[in-house]
Amino acid sequence: MTARKIFVTTALPYANGNFHIGHIMEYIQADTWVRYQRMQGAQVNFVGADDAHGAPIMIAAEKAGVTPQEFVAGIAAGRAQYLEGFHIAFDNWHSTDAPENHQLAQQIYLDLKAAGLIETRTIEQFFDPEKNMFLPDRFIKGECPRCHAKDQYGDNCEVCSSVYAPTDLINPYSALSGAKPVLKTSEHFFFKLSDPRCVEFLQEWTQNGEHVQPEVAAKIREWFGTRTNPDGSTSTGLDDWDISRDAPYFGIEIPDAPGKYFYVWLDAPVGYLASLKNLLERRGEDYDAYMADPQLEQVHFIGKDIITFHTLFWPAMLKFSGRKTPTKICVHGFMTVNNGEKMSKSRGTGLDPLKYLSLGMNPEWLRYYLGAKLNGRNEDIDFNPEDFMARVNADLIGKYVNIASRAAGFIAKRFGGKLGVVSSDGQELLAALRAQAEAIAAAYEARDTARAARDIMQLCDRVNAYVDANKPWELAKQEGMEARLHDVCSTCIEAFYLLTIYLKPMLPALAAQVENFLIVPPLAFADAQKPLGADHAIGQYQHLMQRVTVEQLDALFALPELPAEEPPLPGGEEIAPTITIDDFAKVDLRIAKIVECKAVEGSTKLLQLTLDAGEGRLRNVFSGIASMYAPEQLAGKLTVLVANLAPRKMKFGLSEGMVLAASHADEQAQPGLYVLEPFPGAQPGMRIS
Repeated sequence: MTARKIFVTTALPYANGNFHIGHIMEYIQADTWVRYQRMQGAQVNFVGADDAHGAPIMIAAEKAGVTPQEFVAGIAAGRAQYLEGFHIAFDNWHSTDAPENHQLAQQIYLDLKAAGLIETRTIEQFFDPEKNMFLPDRFIKGECPRCHAKDQYGDNCEVCSSVYAPTDLINPYSALSGAKPVLKTSEHFFFKLSDPRCVEFLQEWTQNGEHVQPEVAAKIREWFGTRTNPDGSTSTGLDDWDISRDAPYFGIEIPDAPGKYFYVWLDAPVGYLASLKNLLERRGEDYDAYMADPQLEQVHFIGKDIITFHTLFWPAMLKFSGRKTPTKICVHGFMTVNNGEKMSKSRGTGLDPLKYLSLGMNPEWLRYYLGAKLNGRNEDIDFNPEDFMARVNADLIGKYVNIASRAAGFIAKRFGGKLGVVSSDGQELLAALRAQAEAIAAAYEARDTARAARDIMQLCDRVNAYVDANKPWELAKQEGMEARLHDVCSTCIEAFYLLTIYLKPMLPALAAQVENFLIVPPLAFADAQKPLGADHAIGQYQHLMQRVTVEQLDALFALPELPAEEPPLPGGEEIAPTITIDDFAKVDLRIAKIVECKAVEGSTKLLQLTLDAGEGRLRNVFSGIASMYAPEQLAGKLTVLVANLAPRKMKFGLSEGMVLAASHADEQAQPGLYVLEPFPGAQPGMRIS
């Protein structure tokens, strides 16, 4: 039988920061599946890369005073400690800024153009008047035009997964400066995803039950249906995809279009192919011949937030550029903490992978725990510290490792380190364990490691029940029971050997320790049908795994201690010096009604507010909040006015006070201004005290 050939990738992490626990979860899931396939004899190439392009990296590099290439290289240098730390064994880790990716992305574009699926259009695009640049989608935020979730990106909504144009956002603002963006025209390149050829192919490819999970296919069906557009019109089918960006931009230049670059989501998935090409060419293998093999399977592991790009854009790019389309897109959910709480470092609910390792916590505790949670479906999983400790200590220590520790000592001391003949009851137990090999293999194949872990632990229970029934510690004390003691302990070691085979994809380092202890070559899945046999010599047993402690978990989720002279900074800004009540009384804060609000001609920052503060007259106040609010949002609202602030003459007119708004100290990192609004019942003119 010919060995399976599989090309496996995980989503490419954006090279502007360290790995977070979501990355590690995905890599562990993929690594476990790859290890299982190799145990079944498959030839697997498992590759990853840094997603190195785009305006965010260009801007971050500029702030750091380095080139984008130097910035990305600095991030890439820190990857190995995570991957090695959690036993994640990519065959190659590359970069989308590598020569292979430039060549492949440009060629795919030219092939799509030759297929008649690229066209140019003049479009209106958001421009930041303060930064003097066209804004990438990820630097425009606003309200989703479909589900109305706030603070969504300019290309897709993370709440409802809709894809749209940045100009569809409601109340958009620049995430770079906070300014309200203005529209300017620019020529852009589009991939005609709405072409009937693309639509027909994608409907069949996504809905034939072969390439995506059923729940993912159901989500994709929504994108082919009729939907309401932001302007109130309706449309059916897929929208064309804007694949170009204007300079300045760090990316791959579009052939024959100076100053135009591929949108990062065009060249990022091509990075899968580029990393593979780099790996094969370094080995002296032919990339084109490898990809042309009709038996080759192409499998991608991704999170549910990037389904659109991987199930619509990517397969269509490959299909209509004349390339192999993916065999499987394996989608997983997000990770939460403590029964669904979103991860937050500031609240002590963030799970930092490097902190986990630095505390000396066994990486295979986490590999097993995630494996016991992931079921192959697009569902969120929860990390619960108490459940983590109980599951690791009960399953791995109490059930699995316990089997070897209860038998190995007797084999070494009483029988020269050699196994004996297993009698009928032991053979019956081992046969029951071997009978589950096919079901456990099927669970691994389907990425349902939760079922595999559950089935394996049930087998551990059976073995421990056998140990408890035969009590080798008592047999050792009884005259004439030497042969039975040898029999029972040999059965336990044979069972432990089988269970290690089943657990090896999740616990590769522990399995390697067991292979040394049992003096066997690297275990394959087929070895489940091959007993060690009588007279097989085993090595000296060494303790295989420690228990999780409460202290370790407390340290993992403990907030970092700040020096006494540096108290926590609310909103990123230190508390002002202490004042007295008399100082506070000097500031006259009044409830004011915004009678009218309008834009200020000649200013991108200011709004003109007409306020009623209960004085029998109206006040005029200019406020720098235009980046966050449209005039119609504020008219009729109540707010808080500093009523006794000295009037200020501006070129637009006289400003008679100041309305209060909250903002973060680091407006570059967390842009936004939020006008204070009193609870219902407050009336214009009321003093705040």
